[in-house]
Amino acid sequence: MPSARGCWMPSESALPRHPFGGVPNLLSLSRLPLSVVLFVCISYAWWAAALAVFSVAMFTDWLDGWWARRYGPLSPIGRSLDPLTDKVIIGGAFIYFLLDPRTGLMPWMVTVIISRELLITGLRGIVESLGKSFGADWFGKLKTVLQSAVVIGVLLLQTLRSWPEATGVLAFLEPIQAALLYAMLAATIGSAVQYTVKAVRLLKPNE
Repeated sequence: MPSARGCWMPSESALPRHPFGGVPNLLSLSRLPLSVVLFVCISYAWWAAALAVFSVAMFTDWLDGWWARRYGPLSPIGRSLDPLTDKVIIGGAFIYFLLDPRTGLMPWMVTVIISRELLITGLRGIVESLGKSFGADWFGKLKTVLQSAVVIGVLLLQTLRSWPEATGVLAFLEPIQAALLYAMLAATIGSAVQYTVKAVRLLKPNE
């Protein structure tokens, strides 16, 4: 549009934008430094602080999706960046939980979780490189919700273990956390099988 001096001024939409710009993408990126803080807190057994940091990270996860749907922009980068940063903070949390046996995590469990994420991320890249859609479905979203719930449960229980007066609460919550852990593992494996079958079908050559 022309300025008051008669010079042509590009509109805001015409200005070049950084590919990682926009509120949703910045919120997604914020989970990377939050991941570092979370891992430090877990390493030093600062469980209450770790719980607070992870809660903030999960709030940014909800907020970036809500903002993108309501105000935009909905971008291909954001579509990949959001789940990627989720995998970093959630997968990293499970790895760091192995430092303390009281978390209830065993190496085979974390191996299942990380292997699933690597497998499906690789399959998504292959399928989408062919111009085909390979977005998340309800099973994958359920897996993410359950993984987040398990992380919160572990951090909460670890926080409560430092409070002598919380013995009764721990006795009530620990069986629930154990059931949630195995439900999460079942969803992790089940969604891996579902996505793999879906990828195989999409990769079949057209007859």
